[in-house]
Amino acid sequence: MSTLVECVPNFSEGRDKSKVDAIIDAMKIPGVYLLDRESDADHNRSVITIVGEREAIQEAAIRAVGKAAELIDLNVHTGAHPRMGAADVVPFIPIEGVTIEDCVAMARHVGEEIWKRFQIPVYLYEAAATMPERQNLENIRRGQFEGIRAEIGTNPARKPDFGEPRVHPTAGATVVGARKFLIAYNVFLNTPDVEIAKKIAKAVRFSSGGLRFVKGAGFLVRGLAQVSMNLTDFDQTPVHRVFELVKREAARYGVMPISSEIVGLIPKKALEEAAEWFLQVENFDSSLILENRLAAVMSGKMAVGGLRAGVEPFIEQLAAPTATPGGGSASAASAAMAAGLAHMVASMSRGKKAYVQYEAQLSSAIARLGTLREELKAAIDADAAAFTSVMSAYKQAKSADENSAAAMIDAALQNATAVPLAVAEKADEIARIAQSLEPITNPNMKSDLTTAIALSRAAVTGALANVEINLASMKDQAFVEKIRERTAALVKADS
Repeated sequence: MSTLVECVPNFSEGRDKSKVDAIIDAMKIPGVYLLDRESDADHNRSVITIVGEREAIQEAAIRAVGKAAELIDLNVHTGAHPRMGAADVVPFIPIEGVTIEDCVAMARHVGEEIWKRFQIPVYLYEAAATMPERQNLENIRRGQFEGIRAEIGTNPARKPDFGEPRVHPTAGATVVGARKFLIAYNVFLNTPDVEIAKKIAKAVRFSSGGLRFVKGAGFLVRGLAQVSMNLTDFDQTPVHRVFELVKREAARYGVMPISSEIVGLIPKKALEEAAEWFLQVENFDSSLILENRLAAVMSGKMAVGGLRAGVEPFIEQLAAPTATPGGGSASAASAAMAAGLAHMVASMSRGKKAYVQYEAQLSSAIARLGTLREELKAAIDADAAAFTSVMSAYKQAKSADENSAAAMIDAALQNATAVPLAVAEKADEIARIAQSLEPITNPNMKSDLTTAIALSRAAVTGALANVEINLASMKDQAFVEKIRERTAALVKADS
C-alpha cells in the first residue's frame, strides 16, 4: 500500500516572495508535491502545503527548515502573527496508508535531524508531544522568540525535546508535530477595532470556555479586525458552527463579519457540511452532489440503479478458488460496513431538533466511526497481504537452518495475527458504539443499528477464528498466551 502524508510548514516570512520561493525550491524532491502556498504581509508568515510519500516528505521538510534558517532573521522580524522560529511549526498529517502514530514517529525523526543538521532546537507538539502541556502549540510558543531566548537556558519547562537549551541565534526554535487535518479559518469584521476581535476570539476558543477544537486570536490585518482561528477537528466542531458563533458575538459589539478566508486547504466534506447547514437541505448526503456521484459511477463504486458494481468484484474474489481474500478480509469488510451503517444513523440524527441535546455524543461517535471505517477498509487488503507473507515465509524457510526457519515463520505468523486481532477489537468497539446510539437516534433507524451490531459481532467471530488458526502454528508460547488474553476479553464481551 502506498503512503501519503501531508505536511503544512509555517514560515516567518510573508513579504519577500523570493525568500518564500527559495524555501519551496528546497522542498522540490521526487515524491513530494506542492498543493498550496499562502503568504500574508500583515502576519509576515507563509503557509506551505505539500503532500508526498512518507520518506520523501520528511526530507523535504528538513531541507525547508534549513533553507528558512539561512534566509530569515527573527531578530529583525516583525508581524502580527506569533512566532518562535524561522520555520515556526512543521506538522505531519496522515492521509493514506499511514496512521497518526506513524506521523508521530516521523515528527520525532524530523525533529532530531533538524537539530543535528542545523543546530535548531526542536519542541514536539500535538500527538507527538512528550508531555501534556506541550500538546497545545500556544503553550510552547508563549513569549515568542524573544521570551524563549531569555528563558530556554534557565527554565526547565523550556528545555527542548531535541537539542541543547539555547535558541539558534537567527532561526530561533522550531515546533514539529503530528495532528489531524486542521482548517485555518479567519473572519474579517467591519471594524478596525482589534480589541473587539480579541474579545470574540476569547469567546470562541476552547481554552477560555468556547467551542471544542477551536483556537483563536484577534489581529489587525489589512486595516480590519480579524478573528484568526484554527479548527483542529472539523468533524466535531464544523466551520459553519464557528462562523455562526463569531457572527453572534460580533453583534454584541455592534459589528458584523464582512468576509472570511481559508488559509491553505480545506476538505471538501467541510464545505459540504456548511452547505447542508445553511441551505437546510433535508436528508442531505454527499452523493447528492453531481461531481461526487459522477466520481463514484466512473470509479466503479456505484452502478446505475444500484450498488452492485461496487460490491460484486469483492464478492467474486471471495468466491474464486484462491486463498486470498479469505475470512480475515471478509471479517474486515463486515466490520467496515457496520461502521458505515452506524455512521449513517448518527449523521442523520445529528443536527435535528429532536436530538440536539445529544449533539456532542453524536459528533464523537461520527468522528470515531469514520476513523474505524477507514482503518477497516485498509485491513481488507492488509489481511490478504499478511497471509501472502506467511506463505512466502514457509517457502523461504525450506532453505534456512532450523532456528532461522522457525523465527522467520513465527514473525510472519505474528504479523498475520495482528491484523485480524485489530479487526476484532475494532469490530467490538463498533458494536458498543452502535448500541450506545440506539437511545439517542431516530427510532425508525433501529433496524440499521441492529444490522450494524450483527455485522460487528460476525466480524469479531470471524476475525478471532483467523487469530486462533495462526496461534496454533506458532512456537513462541509467550506471544501466544499474550494474544489469547486479549482474545478472551473479546469473547467475553461478545457473549
